[in-house]
Amino acid sequence: MEYIPIECKSAIRKVRGGMPYQHDVNIYRGCEHGCLYCYALYSHDYLEDNQFYNHIYYKENIIEVLEKEITKPSWKKQIVNFGSVSDSYQPCEKDLKLMREVLKLFIKYQNPINISTKSTLILRDLDLINELSQIAFVNITCTVTCADETIQKIIEPHAATSLERMKVLQIIKQKTNASVGILMMPIIPYITDSYENMEAIYKLAHQIHLDYVVPGTMYLRGKTKPYFLNSIRQYDENLYWKLKGLYPKGSCLKEYKIEIFNRLNQIRKTYNLDNKILKDNDKMR
Repeated sequence: MEYIPIECKSAIRKVRGGMPYQHDVNIYRGCEHGCLYCYALYSHDYLEDNQFYNHIYYKENIIEVLEKEITKPSWKKQIVNFGSVSDSYQPCEKDLKLMREVLKLFIKYQNPINISTKSTLILRDLDLINELSQIAFVNITCTVTCADETIQKIIEPHAATSLERMKVLQIIKQKTNASVGILMMPIIPYITDSYENMEAIYKLAHQIHLDYVVPGTMYLRGKTKPYFLNSIRQYDENLYWKLKGLYPKGSCLKEYKIEIFNRLNQIRKTYNLDNKILKDNDKMR
């Protein structure tokens, strides 16, 4: 693994519509989790580097640039998302502590935040998350795709286990004023799409009193498609051909998507969990 310092000219990126936030920041480029389905493989193209999982770039001036941007008169304390392209709590964060400085900055300016992670390292910053959640909207999500740890370790080889992520969410829910939920995405055909798997995730989310579960089917676009399919082929040739047929383009066939959401609707009725991330940063409990 190689960690490479870079400098950024800007920190906050405008996000296209359809998300519960309009701005995001990525303090790292590349990700050590090694998820087979990662949609962000394309992002290293801008660095002329094809080692997304092994070359991790960190923006060493991110705090200074971010402070300049959130103190501009035009900035209206909008929700800023962290973790859309690469996890802000991947292993290098243990030493670099950039995310911890981000939280201190957001406390200083009482700015709302959304953090998505697959790491237990976020608990290091529980004190700061709690402090910020008392004065601004804070939303924390973990991606949880699979209740079977054997399968999970194949598709997300270097991330925390699903059970560890659930425990993270439970602790944050109990110890802070943050809104807390699960991103059950991507739902991977023939691998994580069984009724039993999806229900197990909803059931545990309900038991630990999370606020929501947001499901989503898998997309295979750009570099992600050949990487994912070729990785699956190493485990199961028949499954490779089934998936290849299901994804003639970037999205799965419409009939399959309808079938999945019919299953999900049955599960939602049982566990009564919201399926949307809270959008209103004034919803302070």
